[in-house]
Amino acid sequence: MKATIRITHGGTIACLYTEIIPLQELGSLEVIRATDICFCDKTQQWDVHCVSTGKLLYSDLSRDRCLAWERDNLAPPNPNVTRPANTLTNINLATLSIP
Repeated sequence: MKATIRITHGGTIACLYTEIIPLQELGSLEVIRATDICFCDKTQQWDVHCVSTGKLLYSDLSRDRCLAWERDNLAPPNPNVTRPANTLTNINLATLSIP
C-alpha cells in the first residue's frame, strides 16, 4: 500500500492514517475519524457513514472492501493513482502540527 500526505504552508500534515509513515516520530498527533464503519443488522452489510453528517457513503457485504473504499476515497490525492469517480475530498483523518 502507498500513502500520501499533504503538508500545508502552516506546517500541518493531513493524511489518511496508516502505519506506513511513522507520524509519531514527527510530533504529537490529533486524529479525527471521518467515517464510521459498522455492521447493519437490517441489511446484513457493512456501512460506511460520514461521522460529521451521518450520511451513508458506501455499503458492502465485506468489511475489508469498506476499508478499501475508505482508503481509495478519503486519502489525499496521489498523482500516481487514478481516483474513483465518486471520490470525496477535503476530509482529513489525521492532522499533525510540527513544532
